[in-house]
Amino acid sequence: MATIAGNLQAVKSRISAAATRAGRRPDSVYLIAVSKTHPAALLAQAHAAGQSAFGENYVQEAVEKMDALARLLGPEAARGLEWHLIGPLQSNKTRVVAERFAWVHTVDREKIARRLSEQRPADLAPLKVLIQVNVSGEATKSGVAPGDVAPLARTLAVMPRLELRGLMGIPEPSDDAAVQRLRFRALRELYERLKRDGLALDTLSMGMSGDLEVAIEEGATLVRVGTAIFGARESVKSAA
Repeated sequence: MATIAGNLQAVKSRISAAATRAGRRPDSVYLIAVSKTHPAALLAQAHAAGQSAFGENYVQEAVEKMDALARLLGPEAARGLEWHLIGPLQSNKTRVVAERFAWVHTVDREKIARRLSEQRPADLAPLKVLIQVNVSGEATKSGVAPGDVAPLARTLAVMPRLELRGLMGIPEPSDDAAVQRLRFRALRELYERLKRDGLALDTLSMGMSGDLEVAIEEGATLVRVGTAIFGARESVKSAA
C-alpha cells in the first residue's frame, strides 16, 4: 500500500530525474506539497517524512490546519512549517493571510498587494509574493495578462513588507505535451525578461502532479504537487 512517505520519495525522484535531464541540480527545484481538502493528520505524516512546505487554496481551511498541526506536532515544530497560499485571494481575507502565511502565489492586482503590504506584521519577515500570470489567456482563470505583468511587478517590487520573488502560472489542462511546453516556456521567457529589466526574481512556480517534468525542463524552480503525494482530493469543504 502506498504511503505518504513513499509518495513523497517517488515525487522527489521524478523531480531529480527531470532536473538532471535539463542539466540542473535536483536541489534547484523546491517542492510544495499541496494539501487542500486533505486532513491535518496526513500533513503530519508528510512532515514526519521530511516535508515542511505546504500549499493551500482556501484560507479558512489552511488556518484550521495550522492550528490543528500546532496541537499534533507541538508549537515549536508547527512554527517550522512554511505555508503557501496558492488559491485566489479575496480582499476580506488579506489580513489573516498577511499574518499567517509565508508566501502568496496568486497576487494579480495592486489592490491585493497593497493590503498585504499594509497588513503584514512588522515583526515578521517580508511576505514573499508571486504574480499569477494567465499564460493561457483563459477567460475563467485568475491572473494577469502577460502584457500587464511588468508594470505590476515594478509596483510590487518597492512595496514595504513584501518581497516579490517571481511568477506563477497554471496553464490550461492539455494531453498534448507540446502545448504544455509552449505555455511553460512562455512563462519562463516572461520571467527572464523581467530579470533582464532589473527585477531581482528567483522563483518560477509552475508544474503539478501531471506535468511537473515538462515544467522543470522549461525552468520551474518550484512545483506544486498534491495528488501524487496525498492521493485524489476529497470534496471541497470551505470557500476561500
